[in-house]
Amino acid sequence: MINEVINKYRDDFEKTAGHFKEELGKLRTGRASVSLVEDLMVDYYGAKSPLKQVASITVPEARTIAITPWSRDVLVDIEKAIRESQLNLNPINDGQMVRINIPALNEERRKDLVKMLNQKAEEARVSVRRVREEIWEEIQNLEKAGTIGEDDKFSGKDKLQKVVDEYNAKIEEIRKKKEEEIMTI
Repeated sequence: MINEVINKYRDDFEKTAGHFKEELGKLRTGRASVSLVEDLMVDYYGAKSPLKQVASITVPEARTIAITPWSRDVLVDIEKAIRESQLNLNPINDGQMVRINIPALNEERRKDLVKMLNQKAEEARVSVRRVREEIWEEIQNLEKAGTIGEDDKFSGKDKLQKVVDEYNAKIEEIRKKKEEEIMTI
């Protein structure tokens, strides 16, 4: 019974870890990455669309992103979307494509990124704790209803804690990997 309750919420734990990983993809490191710009909203013939739906995005070199729109009419809009984003990137429009050169990070910026990384990791852990509280509440309600005994309730709490620890370890592993990536010159 308790395993069913925990498994019912396992997707929520997975979503939290997945969302955390997705958020970190948007954190700028010294390397060029498609994930930095692919979700930027571009004005595409009067409608806002993600950049990945209006152009081909590639990384030809370690510090360069090349964006080739399917319609050249959109080049100016893509350039505008990049300039207006909070990425502090300078796009170069050559009439065929938009190139973005990713500048090297200085030590101060790296430390700021690590602080931001730690904040996002804490948000993910808080989300895991929220899910844990929902499960714990459901387990307590099962005991109050007489569906499970007090011993089952506490063994369920232990099982739940193991799952929570597993996902917190996953989040920490992702965080460490990203921190290492950020601090690598």
